[in-house]
Amino acid sequence: MRVLCVAEKPSIARAVANILGGGNVNMRESNSKYIKNYDFSFNFAEAGNCEVTMTSVVGHIIRLETKPENRWGMCSHGKLFDCDLVELVDKQDVFDNISKEAATANKLMIWTDCDREGEYIGFEIFKAANKGNRRIQIADIWRGKFSHLERNHIIRAANNPIRLDMKSVAAVACRMEVDFRVGTSFTRLLTESLRQHNLIESKEVASYGTCQFPTLGFIVDRYKRVKSFVPEAFWFIDVEVMKDGTKSGFNWTKGHFFDRLYVLCLYERCLKHDFGTIVKLESKPTTNWRPLPLTTVELQKDCSRYFKMSAKRALDAAEKLYNNGYISYPRTETDKYPPTMDFRGIFEKQKQDSRWGSYANDLLSSGHQMPRNGSHDDKAHPAIHPVNYVNLAALDNQDQRKVYEYVVRRFLACCSKDAVGMSTTATLKWGDELFTASGLMVLERNYLDVFIYKKWESSKQLPSFTEGEQIKISSGKMKEGKTAPPNHMTESELIALMDANGIGTDATIAEHIEKILTRRYIAKQKVGKNEYIVPSKLGMGLIEGFDKLEFENISLSKPFLRRELEKSLQDIVNGTKIKAEVFAQVKEVYKKAFAKSNENIRVITNECQKLMR
Repeated sequence: MRVLCVAEKPSIARAVANILGGGNVNMRESNSKYIKNYDFSFNFAEAGNCEVTMTSVVGHIIRLETKPENRWGMCSHGKLFDCDLVELVDKQDVFDNISKEAATANKLMIWTDCDREGEYIGFEIFKAANKGNRRIQIADIWRGKFSHLERNHIIRAANNPIRLDMKSVAAVACRMEVDFRVGTSFTRLLTESLRQHNLIESKEVASYGTCQFPTLGFIVDRYKRVKSFVPEAFWFIDVEVMKDGTKSGFNWTKGHFFDRLYVLCLYERCLKHDFGTIVKLESKPTTNWRPLPLTTVELQKDCSRYFKMSAKRALDAAEKLYNNGYISYPRTETDKYPPTMDFRGIFEKQKQDSRWGSYANDLLSSGHQMPRNGSHDDKAHPAIHPVNYVNLAALDNQDQRKVYEYVVRRFLACCSKDAVGMSTTATLKWGDELFTASGLMVLERNYLDVFIYKKWESSKQLPSFTEGEQIKISSGKMKEGKTAPPNHMTESELIALMDANGIGTDATIAEHIEKILTRRYIAKQKVGKNEYIVPSKLGMGLIEGFDKLEFENISLSKPFLRRELEKSLQDIVNGTKIKAEVFAQVKEVYKKAFAKSNENIRVITNECQKLMR
């Protein structure tokens, strides 16, 4: 029996072939310079000893396209919502290699990433294989379910194949058709209109995407809030006392007020008293919780926050680490580890490192904590974790080194005890007003010793106050402050907003941010140590123009439409809706929005002109 195995990337094909072939693998060239074919033997649990060829694709190999009569400039833009589409082979040499290798195969086994997109790419692989061998049918396909490249894990996946998830295939097909029809129609409309008014260069494209514009909308909304902000004065009472040579500041429990006269009245009452009274002392244990297991979104947010690394760079580095077998699959929504996780095995591999090895060894000798479980589980992959050890110096670049070290330290932190401290709060009564001061003593750092990115330190300790103690007020002042504007958007904040509003998936968030950056709808600005994202004049004009159209019950610059689509796609996966039903509903909404945009395109171009000239 001959089995054709196809992975999603060449590096995965090579790694899986070497594991299953036990090192006894013959490599052959293909017609594609990126693709190799690996021949070996493997004893499958379901089929016995088989001759195997392992090859791969490089992502999608088939794309949607219009027929020639509906290409750009050949038809009205609105026709794209209803015209026939065709599937074109996007990478002919890769497609032909699969067809050729399938011709003599008895079985097809898919080794694509275990997410929705991976299921659809698996379906594309089936189409290529079926062209070369009509005996290969959907019902006969094996599908390897794996999340990392550790040897025993891959062998288990080979011996316990599942079926291709055709409901996930249908969901991705629905999303792809929506994005293609909506994206091409609006993109042609915007591009031609902006070119006519010399608002973009003749070779530039003003693309529209159902995720791109809500992402841009978040940035524009924040920018407008910053620019329209008007500072407002407020007043508060500030108190200091001196004891045992230590000066302690107390904060007014009422915060602040915008009514100066009201605060002045309260302050004048306080001034009648030279002493205050410690009316309450409270000391209690406090805990700084260790982090939850790592998801893709958290990885991107933290890399942006700690390393000033873009979401795309972080995901690219994680992908390379995964392809090389160092970490688990980095595209996951799951923030928990499976009960079968071999924690001690991972500690054993990491104890050789000079930076965190002694900490890993302590977890081995003293015992580890079971990680906290989050509330998310995508049923496809566990939370991101290290699989094999690699010396940082052996990695290709700084991005990979930072991401790998972060993943390891986060994993060790998850398996550690929470940090423990003692918090002390003193309440001072001066006149009729109450003020508080707090101090923190960190007693056990625990996970903080390995998770170096988070700070939790002892504060200046309070003097030894006693309840009922009378203490002289050394300074009591009424002070004025002003409200401050919000900061512009950071990439970490943007990722969190996109995730919370269902804009893109954990795997595509980085792509959407990168796309609007490439289109020059946004720019990144560095202010001190921080980097902010602001809209360009073009980006601002497009959002302002669409917002002025006032569509009925919808917005093309807000996240609601895309969020509803994502929910409907999950309904297809769950089997409660079918693709045709979801597509028809979504298409009708966007078709009406396009018709209104087409009729009022001058409103959009006017807004862009107003800002750009």
